[in-house]
Amino acid sequence: MTMPVDLDNDAAALREAMTKSFAETGVPVAPAWRATAERVPRHVFVPGFYLPADERDEQGLTVWEPVTADIDYGRWLATAYSDATLITQLDGEEVDWRNPAVRHGGAPTSSSTLPSLVLRMWSDADVAEGHTVLEIGTGTGYSTALACERLGSSHVTSVEVDSDRLDAAAGALYACGYTPTLARADGLYGYWPEAWFDRIVAACSFRAVPAAFLRQARPGGKILLPLSGWLYGNARVLLTVAEDGTAEGALLPGTISFMSARTHAAPAYGNPADWAAGLPEVPRAARHLPERLTAASEEAFHLRFLAQSAVPDTQMVAIDGVLHLVDIVSGSAATLTPDGGAWGVREGGRLRLWARIEQVIDAFDAAGRPSPETFTLRVDGDGQRLLHPLMPQLPLPQG
Repeated sequence: MTMPVDLDNDAAALREAMTKSFAETGVPVAPAWRATAERVPRHVFVPGFYLPADERDEQGLTVWEPVTADIDYGRWLATAYSDATLITQLDGEEVDWRNPAVRHGGAPTSSSTLPSLVLRMWSDADVAEGHTVLEIGTGTGYSTALACERLGSSHVTSVEVDSDRLDAAAGALYACGYTPTLARADGLYGYWPEAWFDRIVAACSFRAVPAAFLRQARPGGKILLPLSGWLYGNARVLLTVAEDGTAEGALLPGTISFMSARTHAAPAYGNPADWAAGLPEVPRAARHLPERLTAASEEAFHLRFLAQSAVPDTQMVAIDGVLHLVDIVSGSAATLTPDGGAWGVREGGRLRLWARIEQVIDAFDAAGRPSPETFTLRVDGDGQRLLHPLMPQLPLPQG
């Protein structure tokens, strides 16, 4: 398809409207980054994407509708400049956007993160002119382009584990005149050839701070890292690296989540019914209800992150009203079954999973339900720990 002659003007108007809306709605983005976003054409980095249909199919699966300029120019361009995350890949499979098909079901494995969050990420990392930056997770390349526009391409290095994603991003970046250092690499290990960096910024989440990041950041440098786990609790932290190689920083406020780095993604756990079959028949009464972790609230979002520090290898799934906890590392499992207004707990294996979570909830309540920014993450020779003056230390998995 030949693009409309007014594409550049249409895109510029939409970009201006998008960035203006950030200022009007109070999105916490530094003015310099808003101005940068006005100059970077996001549509170049998303030639196609999937949007979920309003209704699921007859099997209850999400129907993913492809959107391209060929299919619907207006919808494609308007959505490209909406403040929305755009799914660009499902189940790790590349798409021929010249002839895309509707998909039924599938897990998103790559996306263009909503622009306000990308800009907030760069703002929170305290990036300034003259800094050298390592970005973990190139994705579509849009975030990389923003860094290049603000800092200059020579100051930006970006790594991506998916070679197809990297090729597409490189093409879009070079088409816009940006020439950062790009490499296919596992972000878990950073990128030694270009170290040291003033800032390391991850666009995907990790279970813990990768050790390589601390060694590749300059003393006094900062690391902005989304943290997540197999309970899908999420947090973000801004660490400052000291001369001795240790790092410390506070958790950042908000309920922001990123896709997991593929090397830190949760493994398959099998059939929950098989795990439940070996549990004691007689349940005990739960002291805390699962809604403390599963409710659609900021506190539950935060508490789930704290809870997974106590059971870092545990996954959670609800089937027919029963909540299953499965830990494939220790072989432990638990189920929570509703009984009127209460819940019954059955636990088995080396670890009592729900009992451990209840201990975290007890400590959280006793401390007055502290917010994320009151916690400090420290990384040193003794490991990685969440610290709070009124709560016990919570260890994280090792990076």
